[in-house]
Amino acid sequence: MGRITDAVKHLIILNVLFFVATLMLGDQMYEWFSLWFPKNEHFRWWQIVSHMFMHGGFMHILFNMYALWIFGSPLERMWGRNKFFFFYFSAGFGAALLHTAVNYFYFHEGMQALIHSGISKAQVMEVISSGKYSPDWYNIASKSTIDNFLSAFNTPAVGASGAIYGVLVAFGMSYPNSELFLIFLPIPIKAKYFIPVLIGLDLFSGVTGFSIFGGSIAHFAHVGGALFGFIMMWYWKKNQFNNNRWN
Repeated sequence: MGRITDAVKHLIILNVLFFVATLMLGDQMYEWFSLWFPKNEHFRWWQIVSHMFMHGGFMHILFNMYALWIFGSPLERMWGRNKFFFFYFSAGFGAALLHTAVNYFYFHEGMQALIHSGISKAQVMEVISSGKYSPDWYNIASKSTIDNFLSAFNTPAVGASGAIYGVLVAFGMSYPNSELFLIFLPIPIKAKYFIPVLIGLDLFSGVTGFSIFGGSIAHFAHVGGALFGFIMMWYWKKNQFNNNRWN
């Protein structure tokens, strides 16, 4: 697995510190530092960065930090600390951007359905801003439309997963023939096969609403991080920029 590199080590330390603070302060940390929908009263500009250091539980942070160590350290050794930091946070921003864009779509779709039924936008905002909803809304639009509408507004995003998906893409493009061993499938799978399949499953889950991985997962944040990671890697390779180190 190799020695942990400096940037990766510092990122893991920050994530652990945020996690410990969350255990101590609870919901207050989620209110301050999770990524809320921009129309939600809890939204603050710094959440675009801070949500990358927040996690929903021990297993969430454990898997993310393990992946950051395993896949991030080889990239940092190849690129240097500063270039890795740039890539990591750029992928995280990309994840937040796509996640928020999809939430805007869900929010607009649900809001328009309610407005067309005769309910004013002000009335809808008053209800959802108090953390409530009307069961009658499910008679106006489909269950998925209303569920996505409410989730977009009221459910914040947390976790380093979006940035780490960018790291996974960069690892797969840099070391395509590296063999990965999975706990649930103990046979070697080359990175160039495993990583696209993983991203494809996230995309499928995001589009269909059927979560293969279970739980409340921001699938489009994963896809956004992977997409921005791919774009950066494609551009760097095309311009012979990929092998330049930023120490």
